[in-house]
Formats: sequence, C-alpha cells, structure tokens
Amino acid sequence: MTDAVKARIDAELSAIESKYKVRVLMAVESGSRAWGFASKDSDYDVRFLYMREPEWYLSPFVESKRDVIELPIEDELDINGWDLRKAVKLMAKSNPALLEWFSSDIVYREEEGFRATFAPLLAAYYSPRAGFYHYLHMAKGNFREYLKSDLVKTKKYFYVLRPILCMRWIESHSSIPPLFFETLVDKTVEDTELTNAIAELLVRKKAGFETDYDRPIPVISAFLKAELARLSDCAAAIAVNRKSTDDLARSFVRYVGNA
Repeated sequence: MTDAVKARIDAELSAIESKYKVRVLMAVESGSRAWGFASKDSDYDVRFLYMREPEWYLSPFVESKRDVIELPIEDELDINGWDLRKAVKLMAKSNPALLEWFSSDIVYREEEGFRATFAPLLAAYYSPRAGFYHYLHMAKGNFREYLKSDLVKTKKYFYVLRPILCMRWIESHSSIPPLFFETLVDKTVEDTELTNAIAELLVRKKAGFETDYDRPIPVISAFLKAELARLSDCAAAIAVNRKSTDDLARSFVRYVGNA
C-alpha cells in the first residue's frame, strides 16, 4: 500500500467525521487485503466504527436513527462504517464481519483504549455455532453460484476455501478463526497435495486480477465438495454461547459516558 493511498483514506475518514459529526474509533482494512489474497486490482475495503455525541444515544427508543455510514465506491476505495451501538449489539451475536475487523492487522485509525476495551468481550461472547453457520452459508452459496462451471473465477475459489477452513478451525478449537488465509491453511490442512495446490492458486491470485479465471482444480474441487457435505452434517453439534449481554451493555455505557 502506498503512502498516497493511506493519505487518501485518512482524508476520507476526516471528511466523514466532519460531515456526519462523528468520531472514528477504529478503521481497518477488511476483505481480501486483510485475508492475505488480494489481486493486483483489489479494492481497499475500509471498515470503521464510529461514535456520536452521548446525547444522540439518549433519544426515545422508538425513534429510528440510521446507524451506518456508507460511501459510494470510488475508484478502488470501498468505505463504510457502523455506529458503536450497532457494533455492540452485533458483538452479542458473534457477527463474523465485526470479529474480522477487530482481527485486522491493517489499521488506519484506532482511538487509544478502544480495542483494549472491546476486543476481550468479542472472545467472551463468541458463539462457535453462530460463526460456523455463517461460514457454512457463505461457502455453500459461493460453491453453488461460482464453482460448477468449466471455467472458475480464481477469486471465487478463495471465497469457498476460506469459510471452509474457518469451519474446520471452529470445529477443532471452538474459537474465533485466524484472519490470515495462509495461517488457516497451515493450521487446518494436512494433505500435502492439497496444500501445494492451494499455494499455487494463491500465487496466481496475488499475481493476477479480480476478473481472472482458472480451469477447475480437481484436488481442490474434490476437497471443497467433500467438506461441504461433511460440515453440513456436523453443524448442529457445534457449541453455542448464550452469555448474558450485561457486560457488553456496561462497557458501551461507560465508553459513551466517558466521551
């Protein structure tokens, strides 16, 4: 990532703060760049959490207020964010997107003490089954839509591979899966032929473009098909976490109250 891109992202975040009268608490890279398999022309998927003035949160409950900020995709920048109250509610549901934002190593902004306050709660409230079903739905959908043709868009292989490897991690560890794709492969794949095929595909993905296609890769396709069937059968046995949301609520109130 160039300094020019970083400067542009920072300027966009500052403009958001000014226009919407919010404070950006954390802004990170999400998607393929954070996962470690970006193509040459991959977008920058900037995701942020923000907070408004305390008074905004004290309005009547029945009043509906927009709790997301979404900018139109411009050139290679895809920027959007969630209000802190929305994020806290989603923490209680083990929202996978939010969990991945907190795991991202590409950080554009981070208010001091913010991640230290909420990151431990993510693990405490994590429900393995919720994460498992999210990745199962993602893998099934992408496999059905994109991986049954004579030519396969290269990036779509990763949009099935990664959720399947996340499910394998959850199955073994009952914890939040690693964000970085190569770490997932290293920790969840033992078959040498499969590992080598994935490594070769990863090299092509990074060297190519978002619109590139590959012919189906037998060893990978067979693995995906077999694992989708197996993991579908064991989903209901994955652990559930039904922890009370009291700690999350208290952390939210303290954070807003100290603003």
